[in-house]
Amino acid sequence: MADCIKCQEKAVFRTPEGPLCRTHFSEWYEKGVAAAVEKYRMIAPGDRVCVGFSGGKDSTVLLAVLAKLDLDAELIAVTVDEGIGGYRDDTIAAAKITAEKLDVELQITSFKDIVGKTLDELLVSSPDAACSVCGTLRRRALNAAARNLDADKIATGHCLDDEAQSVVMNYLRGDITRITSSFNSNSAEFFIPRIKPLCRSTERATVAYGLANHLLTPLPECPYTRYALRKDVRTFLGKCEHSEPGTLLRIVEGQEELTAALPKPEGTPVQMHPCENCGEPTANRLCAACQQLERLLH
Repeated sequence: MADCIKCQEKAVFRTPEGPLCRTHFSEWYEKGVAAAVEKYRMIAPGDRVCVGFSGGKDSTVLLAVLAKLDLDAELIAVTVDEGIGGYRDDTIAAAKITAEKLDVELQITSFKDIVGKTLDELLVSSPDAACSVCGTLRRRALNAAARNLDADKIATGHCLDDEAQSVVMNYLRGDITRITSSFNSNSAEFFIPRIKPLCRSTERATVAYGLANHLLTPLPECPYTRYALRKDVRTFLGKCEHSEPGTLLRIVEGQEELTAALPKPEGTPVQMHPCENCGEPTANRLCAACQQLERLLH
């Protein structure tokens, strides 16, 4: 790789502006995250932000960058222990080390705490349901932790790749509600707002930032990844981005333009109410988590 275009030091990453050294690349990446936070008004002065912190690459970079930016906000990291043998212990250990280095408070909660079983125990007979079950229970765990912490926002480490993958997956599943953002409800009264400060940062740049700033340690991959539709979509979009740079951004911005062009949903909002089983908000008799647990345990 060529030298940095700003100082002639050895470049570590080629940005759209050109190759940059570690210092100038880090500044470029942080500036991009700050711009996304400002554009989408993610964090206001005085906010108490619960950061979903798995200890993996994306959430580690998220926490490190938010801690570095001048946000005038309080950060509290929350790690959810799903209970995945041979995987989660290592990432929790990494999360503890990183939080201590960044001087950020770390709270740990678990699936065992909220439903009485680990993910491994829940999936004994249905391992192919792993990502759906895990995602639903993680959302419940983070929302509960954020409420207990009196947080104003929940920040997650979803990057541009994740956002583009979600758009494509919604089309593949024919999920018209999510494609058109047409779900009209009073959910804002029950759920703490979620923000994605890395939403315009590619996974490649995020990993490079983590490596350049010595934030990352080698960690095992989740053993349930092989069951995920997202894995196939990630591979496909990665090839598209490699051959046609900018594909990921065009997918996400195209979805934003589509949503903005569609009429706003009318009529009486779907009313959320407490789940009959756990008390979490839902539009149905049982929330999504309890519906999944009922199928898995009965």
